[in-house]
Amino acid sequence: MKSLFRITMLALVVIAAASFRVTLDPLPIGAKAPLPDYRMKNLQQKRVSMNDLMGKKGLLVMFTCNTCPYVIKNQERTKAIAAHAKANNIGILLVNSNEASRSSDDSFEAMKAYAAEQGYDWNYVLDEGSKLADAFGASRTPECYLFDKESKLVYHGAIDDSPADPENIKREHLKTAIDELVKGTPVSVTNSRSVGCGIKRVKG
Repeated sequence: MKSLFRITMLALVVIAAASFRVTLDPLPIGAKAPLPDYRMKNLQQKRVSMNDLMGKKGLLVMFTCNTCPYVIKNQERTKAIAAHAKANNIGILLVNSNEASRSSDDSFEAMKAYAAEQGYDWNYVLDEGSKLADAFGASRTPECYLFDKESKLVYHGAIDDSPADPENIKREHLKTAIDELVKGTPVSVTNSRSVGCGIKRVKG
């Protein structure tokens, strides 16, 4: 009887996990940005949406946080790519969807302290209930989505091909995608694998 109970519980866990993955299918290349008018609180206590932040050439959305070791390893690269996007008339939105960690190091107050320490010069917002992350199918931090001026996704993935080691970068995926987008040429690499910590969602 105990063995049957264990098998049944394991089957239910597997089914639940599979269902959870299905709801997190990543946004496909060419898709329009979901929830473009969804307003999230930034560090200045203002509510901003992707439509508010869209630049003349497009928008860069990055799911990130304060705590993930991969975010920390990529921090200088994050600041550099945000500056590059800004210089090329691409809006920038950094999103913290770690809803299960709001009482600790990914609280709103911790976000403000972290952004001040890093010298953030762009919107860093709190994604309540991981609503935007769910709509995107985002699963990692850091994870990047680049949209053109029509709000169509042209690149999804990592900043470059060596998230764990900046000394071993062979290709700067996101910078190249931005340059190609700005020039009006097709983005040559549209997807890459995001490496990082899982987004901390509240389990229903």
